[in-house]
Amino acid sequence: MATMAASFFSAAAAARRSYPSHLQLLARRSHLPFSAAASFSAAPPAAQASFGWEDALRVAADGGRADESDLSGYFRKVDTCNRGMDKKGEFVEFMVEDQVVGYIHKGFVEHLRDFHDVFTIASGSNGSNTVEHVTLHSSLRTPDERTNAVGNVIKSLGDLIPGIRNELYPITSSYGMPVYFSLERAAAPYFGIKAYGVHMNGYVEKEGQKFLWIAKRSDMKQTFPGMLDHLVAGGLPYGISCEENAIKECEEEAGIPRSISSNATSIGAVSYMDIKGFRYKRDVLFCYDLKLPADFVPNNEDGEVDSFRLIPVPHAANIIRRTHFFKPNCNLVIIDFLFRHGYLNPDCHGYLKLLQSLRRGDCS
Repeated sequence: MATMAASFFSAAAAARRSYPSHLQLLARRSHLPFSAAASFSAAPPAAQASFGWEDALRVAADGGRADESDLSGYFRKVDTCNRGMDKKGEFVEFMVEDQVVGYIHKGFVEHLRDFHDVFTIASGSNGSNTVEHVTLHSSLRTPDERTNAVGNVIKSLGDLIPGIRNELYPITSSYGMPVYFSLERAAAPYFGIKAYGVHMNGYVEKEGQKFLWIAKRSDMKQTFPGMLDHLVAGGLPYGISCEENAIKECEEEAGIPRSISSNATSIGAVSYMDIKGFRYKRDVLFCYDLKLPADFVPNNEDGEVDSFRLIPVPHAANIIRRTHFFKPNCNLVIIDFLFRHGYLNPDCHGYLKLLQSLRRGDCS
Protein backbone atom coordinates (compact mmCIF):
# COMPACT_ATOMS: atom_id res chain seq x y z
CA MET A 1 0.00 0.00 0.00
CA ALA A 2 3.04 2.24 -0.14
CA THR A 3 1.98 3.62 -3.51
CA MET A 4 -1.56 4.35 -2.38
CA ALA A 5 -1.25 8.13 -1.86
CA ALA A 6 0.64 8.70 -5.10
CA SER A 7 -1.75 6.61 -7.14
CA PHE A 8 -4.75 8.42 -5.66
CA PHE A 9 -3.50 11.85 -6.64
CA SER A 10 -2.63 10.76 -10.17
CA ALA A 11 -6.05 9.21 -10.51
CA ALA A 12 -7.77 12.28 -9.15
CA ALA A 13 -5.97 14.44 -11.70
CA ALA A 14 -7.80 12.86 -14.62
CA ALA A 15 -11.22 11.33 -14.01
CA ARG A 16 -12.43 8.65 -16.40
CA ARG A 17 -13.96 10.12 -19.53
CA SER A 18 -16.91 7.77 -19.32
CA TYR A 19 -17.99 9.29 -15.98
CA PRO A 20 -20.62 12.06 -16.43
CA SER A 21 -20.17 15.13 -14.31
CA HIS A 22 -22.16 15.35 -11.10
CA LEU A 23 -23.97 18.46 -12.36
CA GLN A 24 -25.24 16.67 -15.44
CA LEU A 25 -26.37 13.79 -13.26
CA LEU A 26 -28.12 16.15 -10.88
CA ALA A 27 -29.81 18.01 -13.73
CA ARG A 28 -31.03 14.79 -15.32
CA ARG A 29 -32.34 13.27 -12.09
CA SER A 30 -33.98 16.40 -10.74
CA HIS A 31 -35.30 17.59 -14.15
CA LEU A 32 -33.56 20.92 -13.68
CA PRO A 33 -31.72 22.91 -16.34
CA PHE A 34 -27.98 22.33 -16.12
CA SER A 35 -27.37 25.88 -14.83
CA ALA A 36 -30.02 25.48 -12.14
CA ALA A 37 -28.51 22.19 -11.03
CA ALA A 38 -25.13 23.88 -10.77
CA SER A 39 -26.43 26.61 -8.48
CA PHE A 40 -28.37 24.05 -6.42
CA SER A 41 -25.35 21.84 -5.76
CA ALA A 42 -22.71 24.48 -5.13
CA ALA A 43 -21.66 24.65 -1.48
CA PRO A 44 -21.47 28.18 -0.02
CA PRO A 45 -18.08 29.25 1.30
CA ALA A 46 -17.60 29.06 5.06
CA ALA A 47 -18.45 32.36 6.75
CA GLN A 48 -15.67 34.05 8.68
CA ALA A 49 -16.09 34.38 12.43
CA SER A 50 -17.51 37.77 13.41
CA PHE A 51 -15.66 38.14 16.71
CA GLY A 52 -12.16 39.09 17.78
CA TRP A 53 -9.93 38.37 20.73
CA GLU A 54 -11.31 41.38 22.61
CA ASP A 55 -14.81 39.87 22.45
CA ALA A 56 -13.59 36.45 23.57
CA LEU A 57 -11.48 37.78 26.42
CA ARG A 58 -14.27 40.05 27.65
CA VAL A 59 -16.63 37.08 27.94
CA ALA A 60 -13.89 34.95 29.45
CA ALA A 61 -13.12 37.38 32.28
CA ASP A 62 -16.75 38.11 33.19
CA GLY A 63 -17.18 36.09 36.37
CA GLY A 64 -20.49 37.62 37.35
CA ARG A 65 -22.74 35.64 35.05
CA ALA A 66 -24.39 32.33 35.89
CA ASP A 67 -23.34 29.63 38.33
CA GLU A 68 -20.18 27.60 37.66
CA SER A 69 -22.09 24.48 38.74
CA ASP A 70 -24.57 25.04 35.88
CA LEU A 71 -23.54 22.62 33.14
CA SER A 72 -26.25 23.56 30.64
CA GLY A 73 -23.82 25.53 28.45
CA TYR A 74 -21.60 22.48 28.14
CA PHE A 75 -24.53 20.24 27.26
CA ARG A 76 -25.48 22.61 24.44
CA LYS A 77 -21.99 22.28 22.97
CA VAL A 78 -22.19 18.48 23.11
CA ASP A 79 -25.56 18.62 21.36
CA THR A 80 -24.08 20.83 18.62
CA CYS A 81 -21.67 18.01 17.75
CA ASN A 82 -24.39 15.34 17.80
CA ARG A 83 -27.13 16.64 15.56
CA GLY A 84 -29.57 14.80 13.34
CA MET A 85 -29.76 11.41 15.02
CA ASP A 86 -33.42 11.25 13.98
CA LYS A 87 -32.17 11.15 10.36
CA LYS A 88 -30.16 7.91 10.67
CA GLY A 89 -32.91 6.03 8.82
CA GLU A 90 -32.09 8.04 5.67
CA PHE A 91 -28.71 6.29 5.40
CA VAL A 92 -27.74 2.80 4.23
CA GLU A 93 -24.71 0.73 5.12
CA PHE A 94 -21.51 1.05 3.10
CA MET A 95 -19.78 -2.32 3.21
CA VAL A 96 -16.37 -3.62 2.15
CA GLU A 97 -15.46 -7.30 2.45
CA ASP A 98 -18.68 -7.90 4.41
CA GLN A 99 -17.71 -5.29 7.03
CA VAL A 100 -19.66 -2.09 7.63
CA VAL A 101 -17.23 0.77 7.12
CA GLY A 102 -19.67 3.67 6.72
CA TYR A 103 -23.15 4.95 5.96
CA ILE A 104 -24.34 6.71 2.79
CA HIS A 105 -27.42 8.89 2.44
CA LYS A 106 -30.01 7.43 0.09
CA GLY A 107 -30.00 10.69 -1.85
CA PHE A 108 -26.23 10.59 -2.27
CA VAL A 109 -26.48 6.99 -3.47
CA GLU A 110 -28.30 8.32 -6.54
CA HIS A 111 -25.14 10.19 -7.50
CA LEU A 112 -23.19 6.93 -7.40
CA ARG A 113 -25.46 4.82 -9.63
CA ASP A 114 -23.71 5.70 -12.88
CA PHE A 115 -20.39 4.52 -11.51
CA HIS A 116 -21.45 0.90 -11.84
CA ASP A 117 -17.90 -0.37 -12.27
CA VAL A 118 -16.99 1.07 -8.87
CA PHE A 119 -20.10 0.70 -6.69
CA THR A 120 -22.61 -2.12 -6.36
CA ILE A 121 -25.95 -0.93 -5.04
CA ALA A 122 -28.00 -3.74 -3.52
CA SER A 123 -31.78 -3.33 -3.64
CA GLY A 124 -34.49 -5.12 -1.71
CA SER A 125 -35.08 -8.80 -2.42
CA ASN A 126 -38.83 -8.31 -2.81
CA GLY A 127 -38.43 -6.63 -6.17
CA SER A 128 -38.62 -3.09 -4.79
CA ASN A 129 -36.13 -0.36 -5.62
CA THR A 130 -35.34 0.22 -1.95
CA VAL A 131 -31.59 0.46 -1.42
CA GLU A 132 -30.38 -1.96 1.25
CA HIS A 133 -26.64 -1.31 1.17
CA VAL A 134 -23.75 -0.16 -1.01
CA THR A 135 -20.49 -1.98 -1.57
CA LEU A 136 -17.53 -1.77 -3.91
CA HIS A 137 -17.51 -3.68 -7.18
CA SER A 138 -16.10 -7.19 -6.82
CA SER A 139 -13.45 -6.47 -9.48
CA LEU A 140 -11.78 -4.00 -7.10
CA ARG A 141 -9.72 -6.44 -5.06
CA THR A 142 -6.75 -4.49 -3.70
CA PRO A 143 -6.56 -1.33 -1.56
CA ASP A 144 -4.76 0.50 -4.39
CA GLU A 145 -7.43 -0.42 -6.95
CA ARG A 146 -10.19 0.71 -4.62
CA THR A 147 -8.43 3.96 -3.75
CA ASN A 148 -7.90 4.78 -7.45
CA ALA A 149 -11.44 3.94 -8.48
CA VAL A 150 -13.17 5.83 -5.66
CA GLY A 151 -10.76 8.73 -6.18
CA ASN A 152 -11.91 8.98 -9.79
CA VAL A 153 -15.52 9.12 -8.66
CA ILE A 154 -14.82 11.88 -6.14
CA LYS A 155 -13.05 13.89 -8.83
CA SER A 156 -16.03 13.47 -11.15
CA LEU A 157 -18.51 14.56 -8.48
CA GLY A 158 -16.74 17.93 -8.35
CA ASP A 159 -18.39 20.56 -6.17
CA LEU A 160 -20.85 18.05 -4.75
CA ILE A 161 -17.97 17.30 -2.35
CA PRO A 162 -16.42 20.70 -1.56
CA GLY A 163 -13.12 21.47 0.12
CA ILE A 164 -10.92 18.78 -1.45
CA ARG A 165 -7.67 18.61 0.56
CA ASN A 166 -5.67 15.91 -1.27
CA GLU A 167 -5.29 14.13 2.07
CA LEU A 168 -6.16 10.48 2.46
CA TYR A 169 -8.02 8.87 5.36
CA PRO A 170 -7.78 5.10 5.93
CA ILE A 171 -11.04 3.15 5.64
CA THR A 172 -11.43 0.54 8.37
CA SER A 173 -14.24 -1.03 10.35
CA SER A 174 -12.65 0.28 13.57
CA TYR A 175 -9.36 1.72 14.77
CA GLY A 176 -6.36 -0.55 14.28
CA MET A 177 -8.20 -2.95 11.97
CA PRO A 178 -7.12 -3.72 8.38
CA VAL A 179 -7.26 -0.82 5.93
CA TYR A 180 -9.52 -1.66 2.97
CA PHE A 181 -8.64 1.46 0.96
CA SER A 182 -8.07 5.19 1.47
CA LEU A 183 -10.46 8.06 0.84
CA GLU A 184 -10.10 11.80 0.28
CA ARG A 185 -10.59 13.51 3.64
CA ALA A 186 -13.31 15.88 2.40
CA ALA A 187 -15.36 12.90 1.18
CA ALA A 188 -15.29 11.08 4.52
CA PRO A 189 -18.64 12.35 5.85
CA TYR A 190 -20.39 11.65 2.52
CA PHE A 191 -19.49 7.99 2.91
CA GLY A 192 -20.07 8.05 6.67
CA ILE A 193 -16.69 6.56 7.45
CA LYS A 194 -15.18 6.73 10.89
CA ALA A 195 -12.52 9.43 10.94
CA TYR A 196 -9.88 9.94 13.61
CA GLY A 197 -7.94 12.97 14.79
CA VAL A 198 -5.59 14.18 17.50
CA HIS A 199 -6.33 17.19 19.73
CA MET A 200 -3.86 18.56 22.23
CA ASN A 201 -4.47 20.70 25.30
CA GLY A 202 -1.31 22.78 25.66
CA TYR A 203 -1.19 24.26 29.16
CA VAL A 204 1.18 25.95 31.57
CA GLU A 205 1.17 26.40 35.33
CA LYS A 206 1.96 29.73 36.95
CA GLU A 207 1.66 30.43 40.67
CA GLY A 208 -0.60 27.44 41.20
CA GLN A 209 -2.97 28.35 38.36
CA LYS A 210 -3.36 26.55 35.03
CA PHE A 211 -3.59 28.36 31.70
CA LEU A 212 -4.51 27.02 28.26
CA TRP A 213 -2.90 28.18 25.05
CA ILE A 214 -5.77 28.90 22.63
CA ALA A 215 -5.41 29.41 18.88
CA LYS A 216 -7.56 31.55 16.59
CA ARG A 217 -7.86 29.94 13.18
CA SER A 218 -6.83 31.80 10.06
CA ASP A 219 -9.61 33.57 8.19
CA MET A 220 -8.36 31.70 5.10
CA LYS A 221 -9.21 28.25 6.49
CA GLN A 222 -11.74 26.30 4.41
CA THR A 223 -13.58 25.19 7.54
CA PHE A 224 -14.47 27.26 10.60
CA PRO A 225 -12.35 30.28 9.58
CA GLY A 226 -11.52 32.66 12.40
CA MET A 227 -12.87 30.46 15.19
CA LEU A 228 -11.05 29.49 18.37
CA ASP A 229 -9.19 26.19 18.37
CA HIS A 230 -6.77 24.06 20.32
CA LEU A 231 -3.09 24.89 20.39
CA VAL A 232 -2.58 21.78 18.24
CA ALA A 233 -5.13 19.60 16.42
CA GLY A 234 -5.38 17.69 13.18
CA GLY A 235 -6.94 14.77 11.38
CA LEU A 236 -5.17 11.40 11.40
CA PRO A 237 -4.20 10.62 7.79
CA TYR A 238 -3.19 7.28 6.35
CA GLY A 239 0.21 5.87 7.27
CA ILE A 240 1.11 7.76 10.46
CA SER A 241 0.68 6.95 14.16
CA CYS A 242 -1.21 9.15 16.59
CA GLU A 243 2.00 10.01 18.45
CA GLU A 244 3.93 10.96 15.33
CA ASN A 245 0.98 12.92 13.99
CA ALA A 246 0.72 14.88 17.25
CA ILE A 247 4.45 15.67 17.12
CA LYS A 248 4.18 16.73 13.46
CA GLU A 249 1.17 18.96 14.14
CA CYS A 250 2.96 20.48 17.16
CA GLU A 251 5.80 21.66 14.95
CA GLU A 252 3.61 22.84 12.06
CA GLU A 253 0.86 24.58 14.01
CA ALA A 254 2.65 25.93 17.07
CA GLY A 255 6.40 25.66 16.49
CA ILE A 256 6.78 23.20 19.36
CA PRO A 257 10.05 21.25 18.98
CA ARG A 258 10.13 17.47 19.32
CA SER A 259 12.14 17.81 22.53
CA ILE A 260 9.01 19.28 24.14
CA SER A 261 6.17 17.66 22.17
CA SER A 262 7.48 14.15 22.85
CA ASN A 263 6.42 14.72 26.47
CA ALA A 264 2.73 14.91 25.52
CA THR A 265 0.53 12.47 27.42
CA SER A 266 -2.21 10.46 25.76
CA ILE A 267 -5.23 10.71 28.05
CA GLY A 268 -8.14 9.12 26.18
CA ALA A 269 -10.62 9.99 23.46
CA VAL A 270 -13.95 11.69 22.78
CA SER A 271 -16.40 10.85 20.01
CA TYR A 272 -19.48 12.24 18.31
CA MET A 273 -21.88 11.60 15.44
CA ASP A 274 -23.30 14.49 13.43
CA ILE A 275 -25.76 14.27 10.54
CA LYS A 276 -26.48 17.18 8.24
CA GLY A 277 -27.90 16.67 4.76
CA PHE A 278 -25.83 14.03 2.93
CA ARG A 279 -23.05 14.24 5.54
CA TYR A 280 -22.69 11.74 8.38
CA LYS A 281 -19.67 12.56 10.54
CA ARG A 282 -18.49 9.75 12.82
CA ASP A 283 -15.42 11.17 14.47
CA VAL A 284 -13.13 9.94 17.23
CA LEU A 285 -10.62 12.41 18.66
CA PHE A 286 -7.59 11.13 20.55
CA CYS A 287 -6.84 13.61 23.33
CA TYR A 288 -3.43 14.66 24.59
CA ASP A 289 -2.21 16.93 27.37
CA LEU A 290 1.10 18.76 27.04
CA LYS A 291 2.47 20.76 29.95
CA LEU A 292 4.57 23.50 28.43
CA PRO A 293 7.38 25.61 29.94
CA ALA A 294 5.98 28.75 31.54
CA ASP A 295 7.99 30.96 29.17
CA PHE A 296 7.04 29.08 25.98
CA VAL A 297 5.34 31.14 23.24
CA PRO A 298 3.84 29.28 20.26
CA ASN A 299 4.58 30.27 16.69
CA ASN A 300 2.50 29.02 13.78
CA GLU A 301 4.51 27.54 10.91
CA ASP A 302 1.85 26.51 8.34
CA GLY A 303 -0.31 29.63 8.00
CA GLU A 304 -3.41 27.96 9.45
CA VAL A 305 -3.43 29.99 12.69
CA ASP A 306 -3.94 33.73 12.97
CA SER A 307 -2.76 34.15 16.55
CA PHE A 308 -2.52 32.59 20.03
CA ARG A 309 -3.53 33.68 23.52
CA LEU A 310 -2.75 32.22 26.95
CA ILE A 311 -6.00 32.06 28.92
CA PRO A 312 -6.73 30.89 32.49
CA VAL A 313 -8.60 27.57 32.33
CA PRO A 314 -11.73 28.95 34.05
CA HIS A 315 -11.83 31.74 31.44
CA ALA A 316 -11.68 29.20 28.61
CA ALA A 317 -14.54 27.38 30.32
CA ASN A 318 -16.57 30.62 30.35
CA ILE A 319 -16.10 31.03 26.60
CA ILE A 320 -17.37 27.49 26.02
CA ARG A 321 -20.38 27.90 28.30
CA ARG A 322 -21.45 31.31 27.01
CA THR A 323 -20.49 31.53 23.33
CA HIS A 324 -20.06 29.62 20.10
CA PHE A 325 -16.55 31.00 19.52
CA PHE A 326 -14.78 27.62 19.60
CA LYS A 327 -14.72 25.20 16.69
CA PRO A 328 -17.47 22.80 17.83
CA ASN A 329 -15.47 19.61 18.42
CA CYS A 330 -12.82 21.49 20.41
CA ASN A 331 -15.45 22.08 23.07
CA LEU A 332 -15.66 18.35 23.79
CA VAL A 333 -11.90 18.00 24.29
CA ILE A 334 -11.69 21.02 26.60
CA ILE A 335 -14.71 19.84 28.61
CA ASP A 336 -12.88 16.53 29.03
CA PHE A 337 -9.86 18.52 30.26
CA LEU A 338 -12.10 20.30 32.80
CA PHE A 339 -13.23 16.95 34.19
CA ARG A 340 -9.73 15.50 34.46
CA HIS A 341 -8.18 18.57 36.06
CA GLY A 342 -10.87 19.05 38.68
CA TYR A 343 -12.72 22.09 37.29
CA LEU A 344 -15.95 20.09 37.24
CA ASN A 345 -16.99 17.98 40.21
CA PRO A 346 -19.71 15.45 41.08
CA ASP A 347 -21.74 18.04 42.98
CA CYS A 348 -22.57 19.72 39.66
CA HIS A 349 -26.04 18.64 38.55
CA GLY A 350 -25.73 16.43 35.45
CA TYR A 351 -22.06 15.59 36.09
CA LEU A 352 -22.24 11.92 35.09
CA LYS A 353 -24.55 12.57 32.17
CA LEU A 354 -22.16 15.18 30.76
CA LEU A 355 -19.18 12.88 31.30
CA GLN A 356 -20.90 10.07 29.40
CA SER A 357 -22.01 12.39 26.60
CA LEU A 358 -18.41 13.12 25.58
CA ARG A 359 -18.34 9.66 23.97
CA ARG A 360 -21.75 9.70 22.39
CA GLY A 361 -20.36 8.51 19.08
CA ASP A 362 -19.04 5.06 18.21
CA CYS A 363 -15.73 5.19 20.06
CA SER A 364 -14.09 2.21 18.40
